[in-house]
Amino acid sequence: MGKLTLTSFITLDGVHQAPGGRDEDRRDGFEHGGWSYPYDDEDFGQFITEVFGRAGAFLLGRHTYEIFAGFWPKVTDPADPVAGKLNSLPKYVASSSITRPEWAGTTVISGDLAKEVTAIKENTGGELQVHGSAALAQSLLALDLVDTMHLLSFPVVLGTGRRLFAEGAVPTAFRHTDARLTSKGVAIHSYDLAGRPEYGTYELPEGSA
Repeated sequence: MGKLTLTSFITLDGVHQAPGGRDEDRRDGFEHGGWSYPYDDEDFGQFITEVFGRAGAFLLGRHTYEIFAGFWPKVTDPADPVAGKLNSLPKYVASSSITRPEWAGTTVISGDLAKEVTAIKENTGGELQVHGSAALAQSLLALDLVDTMHLLSFPVVLGTGRRLFAEGAVPTAFRHTDARLTSKGVAIHSYDLAGRPEYGTYELPEGSA
């Protein structure tokens, strides 16, 4: 079976909404769009290039798909490490409202998410990659379909906005596999799914008062 990876940008207070542009996502009156922009540097670009270099296909939520479809087809250089992959590789969008996607290579999935994503994973050479797409990511995590998660934590607190790990998230344990820090302070951590959390209680050593 193929591997499903999730790459997500979050603030220190867990906000994932609209990292890439002022008007990217103003839902709920969000006014902090574009918060990741000041932290772009060579280290950040190198990591993103590495991630997209492993892609075999992409799985996106409706909102992220529409943002990507409005931008990346206009970047026509096939050597671009992001656009070259997004424009040429298969794309799957989980949506009940999109019926005729205009971005070439797109397939809409609207049925049983677990069944359809499992089938896509089995037939994808390279990674099946999810970028952003928080609502979809939350569903995939709840179904234990994410194999590896890359969390890019930016040194900023916003106080408002939609969060990746919202109230009601399924308790999940992960195994830390990699870490790096960019020159502008973005902490990049990679995790593999490791099942459910384990619990215990700290107790005083024998003989303590």
